[in-house]
Amino acid sequence: MNRDTMLQKLQSHEGIWDILIIGGGATGLGIAVDAAARGYKTLLLEQHDFAKGTSSRSTKLVHGGVRYLQQGDISLVLEALKERGLMIKNAPHLVSNQAFVIPNYSWWDGPFYQLGLKIYDFMSG
Repeated sequence: MNRDTMLQKLQSHEGIWDILIIGGGATGLGIAVDAAARGYKTLLLEQHDFAKGTSSRSTKLVHGGVRYLQQGDISLVLEALKERGLMIKNAPHLVSNQAFVIPNYSWWDGPFYQLGLKIYDFMSG
């Protein structure tokens, strides 16, 4: 995608945009994709390159709400898992499982986390 070519297309565009989004970070891009998928004439403006600002500095981790399981907030876990599932479905080339280590500080931590993660795996489908 050539920026100059895109700017020329923008200047020659006739008609009215349904939605104007300023900022091509994660949120702006997500809104633009959603709006365009719904059939809206969508214009996304970005000062620099896409995802150059805050989005370029994120950890890029997609979590499914496992930390909310410990708090007992099951509805939030299910919501996060649903969103994670949508990302896996819509962009499987960008989402992959990541192994991680959970430190155990007492004898009960191991079985506690193992049980919690089994429940989490069950909830995730």
